[in-house]
Amino acid sequence: MHSRETIIVQSDLSILLDRRSLYAVEAQQQIQPFTELIKVMGQYEVYEITAITLWNALTLGMKSERIVHILHLYVKGNIPITAQQKLQLWMNRFGRLQLQVIDEQLILQGDREIMNELQEQSYMTDWIVAKLSDQEWVLKRESRGFVKQELARVGYTVTDLVGYHDGETVSLQLREKTPSGQTFHLRDYQRKAIAAFHRDKLGGSGVIVLPCGTGKTITGIGIMASLQAATLIVTSSVTSANQWRQELMEKTTIEANRIGIYGGKQRDVSEITIATYTILTHRQRSTDQYLHMKLFSERDWGLIIYDEVQLLPAPIFRMTATIQATRRLGLTATLIREDGCAHDVFSLVGPKLFDMQWKKAEEQSYIAKVHCTEIRVSLAEELREPYRDAQPRTRLRIAAVNRNKLTIVKSLLQLHKGKPTLIIGQYISQLEEISSQLNIPMLSGSTKQLEREEMYAKFRSGEYPILIVSRIANLAVDLPDACVAIQVSGSFGSRQEEAQRIGRLLRPKQTLNEAWFYTLVTEETKETEFALKRGMFMLEQGYQYQCISQHEVLSE
Repeated sequence: MHSRETIIVQSDLSILLDRRSLYAVEAQQQIQPFTELIKVMGQYEVYEITAITLWNALTLGMKSERIVHILHLYVKGNIPITAQQKLQLWMNRFGRLQLQVIDEQLILQGDREIMNELQEQSYMTDWIVAKLSDQEWVLKRESRGFVKQELARVGYTVTDLVGYHDGETVSLQLREKTPSGQTFHLRDYQRKAIAAFHRDKLGGSGVIVLPCGTGKTITGIGIMASLQAATLIVTSSVTSANQWRQELMEKTTIEANRIGIYGGKQRDVSEITIATYTILTHRQRSTDQYLHMKLFSERDWGLIIYDEVQLLPAPIFRMTATIQATRRLGLTATLIREDGCAHDVFSLVGPKLFDMQWKKAEEQSYIAKVHCTEIRVSLAEELREPYRDAQPRTRLRIAAVNRNKLTIVKSLLQLHKGKPTLIIGQYISQLEEISSQLNIPMLSGSTKQLEREEMYAKFRSGEYPILIVSRIANLAVDLPDACVAIQVSGSFGSRQEEAQRIGRLLRPKQTLNEAWFYTLVTEETKETEFALKRGMFMLEQGYQYQCISQHEVLSE
């Protein structure tokens, strides 16, 4: 087999991809399903294979033989023996452990070899009731989630065949026409995602990954309609909860009085209830109980939907471990978690069932074509000495709020005059100064919910052609006509945040289906390090950042 010599596989299963190679783009596409992009170093992109990335690929139907073939096809030299052994170990473990209920008992099954390996895991002792044989153990019924979670952490995947209870029945049908008279139907990829949720005929649990603007909410509603069950939806904000409620009323036959909102000042529980992560994890003191967690047992839910599942806080992970009998659906545009807890998402919510890449969605015009540009801005003269003398964290803030960025913002607004534009930032003082200097309305965490909705509505109508928003607009804000975003500051290189902010632009446009995302970075400062990390997500999705200097902008 002739190697195309594009990647170097290292003993720890990290992969260096040479971007100068003739086969670089092809290799990127081939390794993407079973790797994660970690960083960029000069001419090399650095990926890694983990147990989670590998199991996700196998869950989606990729064969072990295909993964090995791809690595051998593109490798320079040889794959280290230790890397081959680790890869083979993880692939060999896939599908060999199963959870089932037999005669009302929770049974962990596996072949003799793998069950002998589990004997070495001391924490398993707490969950074992009895050993029926060297291939079948009876576990405590309440251990279903915790066992899957802990085994995933030490490199074992468990196939959960226990099944789910149906929960309370709810009559909910998809409409063919919305109340406003618009024709409505599911897109082909949404139907495929819904079918993937039901692929094991149990309609069980898992994560669906769709780019911002492609209709994750509609896909979730399609699964609700297919199950006809009482549903608890947990989402990121009251704004997002209201958007779910609006979509449900427009796209289904459900009546408004059968949808409850549990967040902000509302505490309504109904057949369909939409809650926020904030309210569920609220408590007065760190020693108090999470009183609102009772919502998970308030009704006999047949389905729990975790919107923006990558944001799941630790207390909800713990609750999810105890409710494994309820069907669970995670929705997200990116499964990146900066805390490294992606394994908990898959072990407790379920495996990745469907994944649509952003570039593929763009090619089919489901989302706008985004032009990504990083603009390097010089540090203001009066900030150079304070920056030099500051501590690292303070240095980052000084670079982020660099006043020279204001000049670039003005030039970009002139360049895209007439296009709906968002100015996004991390630091309120910086946003307030831009708002004051340019007389542009600003929305932040202190803006009351009603006022937020009014400002979003004015932006959608065109009354506000430009809107300044803080990080509260990162998630689930429906501003479909926004086609320019200027990011003046971000938070510590978060790839998740970069994806969310670019996601504000991705909804397809009525006319020219294009959008522009600018990130302003102070050159020769710590901000460049974090900007590089944030940009990796888009590189992983098939996009390229154009990096230009402030002089190129000012000369236009």
